[in-house]
Amino acid sequence: MPPSGLRVEALRGAITLDTDSREEVLVRTAQMLGELLQRNDLQPDDIISMLFTATADITSEFPAAAVRKAGISDVPMVCARELGIDGESNIPLCIRVMAHVYTERPRAALRHAYLRGARQLRSDLPE
Repeated sequence: MPPSGLRVEALRGAITLDTDSREEVLVRTAQMLGELLQRNDLQPDDIISMLFTATADITSEFPAAAVRKAGISDVPMVCARELGIDGESNIPLCIRVMAHVYTERPRAALRHAYLRGARQLRSDLPE
């Protein structure tokens, strides 16, 4: 049961890397997480769980490692491989996230974070 006055909602985000390196995975994932929190006026304690996917060309580090490095170690996280579907949404070097959070905001007021080359995935969403 969510704390009084709060709802459970899901936030989405994605970001692309320039290269597959451990440092790039850590920096870009932290950037995406920071944007999700800032855009939605959230704190780390508001995060319930996170599901990350990465394209097959990312092998240097787990995106969840960036969250742990940021000091958020008590949130359940899973990393998985993104489907390699042929088409426009198959962006190379792309990390995606779905974060379940507690928030007072209604779904229509949530702001997802599609950054860098991943912006094309959901250009229909407000920033």
